[in-house]
Amino acid sequence: MPSVSEELLLPSTPGKFKDKSHAMHRQFYRCFASTSTMFLWALFLVALTASYLSFQSFVDSGNRYFSAAWGDVHWEKQVKASAQIHRQNGFSVLVTGAAGFVGTHVSLSLKKRGDGVVGLDNFNNYYDPALKQARKNLLNTQNIFIVEGDLNDARMITRLFEIVPFTHVMHLAAQAGVRYAMENPQSYVHSNIAGLVTLLEACKNADPQPAVVWASSSSVYGLNEKVPFSESDRTDQPASLYAATKKAGEEITHTYNHIYGLSITGLRFFTVYGPWGRPDMAYFSFTRNILQGKPITIYRGKNRVDLARDFTYIDDIVKGCVASLDTAKRSTGSGGKKRGPAQYRIFNLGNTSPVTVPMMVRILESHLKVKAKKNVISMPGNGDVPFTHANTSLARRELGYKPTTDLQTGLKKFVKWYLSYYGNNHVKSLN
Repeated sequence: MPSVSEELLLPSTPGKFKDKSHAMHRQFYRCFASTSTMFLWALFLVALTASYLSFQSFVDSGNRYFSAAWGDVHWEKQVKASAQIHRQNGFSVLVTGAAGFVGTHVSLSLKKRGDGVVGLDNFNNYYDPALKQARKNLLNTQNIFIVEGDLNDARMITRLFEIVPFTHVMHLAAQAGVRYAMENPQSYVHSNIAGLVTLLEACKNADPQPAVVWASSSSVYGLNEKVPFSESDRTDQPASLYAATKKAGEEITHTYNHIYGLSITGLRFFTVYGPWGRPDMAYFSFTRNILQGKPITIYRGKNRVDLARDFTYIDDIVKGCVASLDTAKRSTGSGGKKRGPAQYRIFNLGNTSPVTVPMMVRILESHLKVKAKKNVISMPGNGDVPFTHANTSLARRELGYKPTTDLQTGLKKFVKWYLSYYGNNHVKSLN
């Protein structure tokens, strides 16, 4: 008689044998394997969920960061502090393009005399953003806060006017450069036309409305041959898209003045140069190339005539900008409704003494003590004009504008700044 344990091992069918203990083990393994798989899947799902939540948190915090960049409490405190006026009857001024060449100098001048200044700049990469950042750092040392943003951000612009009742706007932001318009025409429309309209919309809706001073350009004179250029001359022959957008800006500002009572002053700058200048300008790039031993390209006009420019030193331009703010009358509208005729002006701001490009190069050579390697070629059809020459009699009469810095003196100051800022990094060994 077999035992019970032996009976459990007997086959139920001849030729087939089922080991029930092994079956139990297999069942256990299957269960364990199934449980392990489920556990791993659970871990995977938990990890996936955690990753998603972390990513979502990152996105949300990122969104909060980007919106907070112009909207949180700390940002508002910085804007208000920068706009504080520290002189009797002072101004609170929004300076667009504040990290730009002219914008930096104007902001410093206004702050120095006790006006409140809030800057706005998009820090684009048209030229080295590091230079713009350095200008920003310079402004920060004088407690001037620059909002980083785009002129076309209507919500941000509107918010600025809600926080600060600006008395004036100094609009210097623009896509600059004549030749670059052939590569990127959309950027000129975006900044110089659309951006201008967005800003003017905010100004006309503000209560009180600020007085607006903005940078037009001598480029609007285009193909005019009558010299010197006067504000009453025709400006319907632009030679470049840049010039066309500045001409459009003059027509647009006139419209906002007429319909909404905005007090507006347009300034036609003539070839501004000096410390902290723009690297795309000829005097700046010539300085860099001469010091590095690289050739410079000098253009000539028709019949081998040398190009000439009414080079205007930055300090003289700043005086004209500040005088325009000081003499600007109040806008006559409020909340987008005109209540009477408003002031509208356009002024040339130049040096009144054109200098040929070859003469400018000789002055640079004397200050740098290095001879330039020159390639002289005919001027291509890239939007440049052969000469500029400003008649500034109107600005002298209305603004007291009188430039005092000649090119020899101005370039000496620029070279001193250039060598101080760039050091030996841009200088080729001359030994």
